[in-house]
Amino acid sequence: MSDDDSEMPDVWDEYQWERFLQQQDKNTEKYFGLLEQYLDHPDRDQIISREMGWEAFDADEDDEWVDASEGLCEEELLTSNAGGVDPEEGEFDQFAKSPIYRDTIKLHAWINSWFERDESLKEHPEAIRLATQSAVCGAKLAAALCGDDSAELGMTIAYLKRGLKASNNALDAGLKLVAEGRMTARQHRFLQRQLFKVRNRIVDLMSEYRSEWHRRYGKLD
Repeated sequence: MSDDDSEMPDVWDEYQWERFLQQQDKNTEKYFGLLEQYLDHPDRDQIISREMGWEAFDADEDDEWVDASEGLCEEELLTSNAGGVDPEEGEFDQFAKSPIYRDTIKLHAWINSWFERDESLKEHPEAIRLATQSAVCGAKLAAALCGDDSAELGMTIAYLKRGLKASNNALDAGLKLVAEGRMTARQHRFLQRQLFKVRNRIVDLMSEYRSEWHRRYGKLD
C-alpha cells in the first residue's frame, strides 16, 4: 500500500461545504422549475430524471443515494417545522437548550404576533421577507448545531454563515419597513435587539468552531 493510499480522507473545510451547499441550492431550484414546467406531462418523472442527470445512477447505488438525499433534506424538514410542528423528541435537545434557540423562538413569536395584529403585513413583500429570513436563520442554526456538530466542523461553520446571512437580510427588511412607515421606531428597536443577539451569538460560535478547526487541522492556506 502506498503512502497516499494510507492517508486519512480529506476533511472538508467551511469553503468546500459552502460550495457544496450552493450547488444543492441550484439543484433544488432546477428541480422545482422542472416540476412546475412538466407538472401535467405524462412523462414528467422520466423527463425530470433525464434533465437532473439522475439516469446516470446505477441501481446498485440506490441505497447510497437515498442516504445522501435524506441528509440533504434535513434542513428542509427543519424549515417546515419552523411554523410550530415539533421534530422528534430528543433529536434537537442540545439545540433546544441553547440561548440562541431561545432568542430565535422569542423573535418568531414576536413576528407572528405582529402579523396577527396587522393582517395587511401578510401581503407586504418586506414583511414577508422579514418573517421568511428570520425562519431561515433559525433553520440554518438548527442544521448547524443539532446532533454531533463536532464531527463536521466545516459543515457547521458553513451553516452558521448561512444563518448569519439570513439575519442580515432580516435586519435589512426591518430597515425598509421603517422607511415605508410599516414598522414603528419602538418595534424596530425590539427587532434589532433580538436580531443582533442572534447575530452576535452566531459570530461567537463561528469563531469558536474556526479555532477548533485550526487546532485540529491547522490554518487554511
